Amino acid sequence: MNQGDFVKEQQKERFHALDNLRVLAFGVLILYHIGMFYVLDWGWHIKSDTQFGWLQDVMLLTNQWRMSLLFLISAMVLGVLLKRYPQWTVVRERTRRLLIPLLFGMVVIVAPQVFIEGTVNEIFDVSFFQFYGQYVNPVTTWLPEHQSAIGLLTWNHLWFLPYLFCYSIIIAICYPLLARLASAWPASLDKPHFFMTLIIGLTMVVWLALRQDYPTTHDLVNDWYSHAKYFLVMLTGFIIVSRPVIWSQLMTHRRVLLIVAMVMYAVIIAYRHDAFGSLSEDEQNSPRFLLIVATVVVTNHWCWLGAILGYGKKYLHYRGALTRYLNTAILPYYLLHQTLIVVCAYWLMPLALPVWIEFALILSFTALGCAAGYELVRRVSWLRPCFGLRQKASGQASQIDRAETVKAIAKGENSA
Repeated sequence: MNQGDFVKEQQKERFHALDNLRVLAFGVLILYHIGMFYVLDWGWHIKSDTQFGWLQDVMLLTNQWRMSLLFLISAMVLGVLLKRYPQWTVVRERTRRLLIPLLFGMVVIVAPQVFIEGTVNEIFDVSFFQFYGQYVNPVTTWLPEHQSAIGLLTWNHLWFLPYLFCYSIIIAICYPLLARLASAWPASLDKPHFFMTLIIGLTMVVWLALRQDYPTTHDLVNDWYSHAKYFLVMLTGFIIVSRPVIWSQLMTHRRVLLIVAMVMYAVIIAYRHDAFGSLSEDEQNSPRFLLIVATVVVTNHWCWLGAILGYGKKYLHYRGALTRYLNTAILPYYLLHQTLIVVCAYWLMPLALPVWIEFALILSFTALGCAAGYELVRRVSWLRPCFGLRQKASGQASQIDRAETVKAIAKGENSA
């Protein structure tokens, strides 16, 4: 095998691992959102009458890194596309595949969530159609305390799309500069202990400087801690795909990363259960304590991401038919899943079923609803752009669309 073939083989392996990791990441997201219905004390759109405190410990396992993983994978896909296609072609594709589904999702898909949340929490008592007329009216005077700059319209779980769009556009526009910086990246920083120390240190600065003053809001405008955190994750993904040796190093050291991640998670759980004794408010706000917390939380965050990438490269480099199917279906699944969860949970609440039966029904309804929704969408030409799918080719396809039929990496655009 010559050098060119070797590089192509390495690229193919990486891309297949990303496809599989993406599917697993969205599967975790669906389970997490079902868990939000049952977890004690954590606010959500609607809550079960039966809630579990122990579920917090389980959900904290992924809570620290699940969305970062999606941003990381998206950035790696973006980095490869920018190497292959003109940056403005990529900008156009990202705009089409992210903004159109976002607008459609806000107007159509999210509306039942908002209606059910308002009904259950006794914010209003009207029919869905009365509510919807006000929901899509940007100058409505109804429920002013619940409005934003665009009225009652909201993106709820779809916040990932506008954030990803903004970060992607910035990276695409700055690609020539970023590519030069990646080329000038010191080879010594490719070593995992240096690389992880660098990104952990930078994230700790973000955590300490912004987290308390700018708590997460998902409103895009004032969410500065989230922006700094996730944009740093995006830049890290871009560097990893630009410096393939880093991913190889993460694979080599995946066991160490997993062990450190598990230890940090155990420390977090132990602290939550007062294993280290109770601390006064002054002690909890002291610079020393905040530095310790930042070290544990951020190390936990990045070691899980590093371990996942490492194990993904080692064991998920195959290309299966199910993965090919689900990678195309991921964005429709993402758009639909939370509304299906909320609707099904709302229907089942009056029945007071045993929790395990209710959970199984919600999970089944969500999975089947996503599958049925995707199968409908892919067959209706005018719906396809609303869910981020390409129009069926008629005549000459665009350069990037043509390539997507034969190159596994371009399928990643459907998941962004």
